Amino acid sequence: MKVILLEHIENLGKKGEVVNVKRGYARNYLIPREYAIYGTPANMKRLGSIQDELKLAEEKKLAELKNLAEKIASIKLTFVRKVDEQGSMFGSVSENDIVSALKEQGVEIQRSSVQMEHHVKELGEHKLQLRLHKEIQVDLNFDVTAEAE
Repeated sequence: MKVILLEHIENLGKKGEVVNVKRGYARNYLIPREYAIYGTPANMKRLGSIQDELKLAEEKKLAELKNLAEKIASIKLTFVRKVDEQGSMFGSVSENDIVSALKEQGVEIQRSSVQMEHHVKELGEHKLQLRLHKEIQVDLNFDVTAEAE
């Protein structure tokens, strides 16, 4: 069964592509979630306009994400953590900490956007990369300081 994808779906296709899928997959998953529409002759005639609409929506989304990236680049976060006598941290700074701290600053991102190989377990200045879109990445600087006693 032919369907026109309205969203990018991994291992299937990109937005605006016409793909062949099994009937059950289209009827039970893609169509109800509005990831695709049926490839009827009427929809196939509209394919050009559908692709143009999707392209405009993507450009608008990219512009919004670029503004968000500029805002994130100007933010410097500070995390205060307890340390023992030797200076070792109790706990760490994780993706969830980054997301919640950015939310307090008025920036909403998804946890999957934070690119951390491992949690930060050392005091000092750190830098990590946020992947907002496949084309938009921004560096975020943050400090981890010891809690004053």
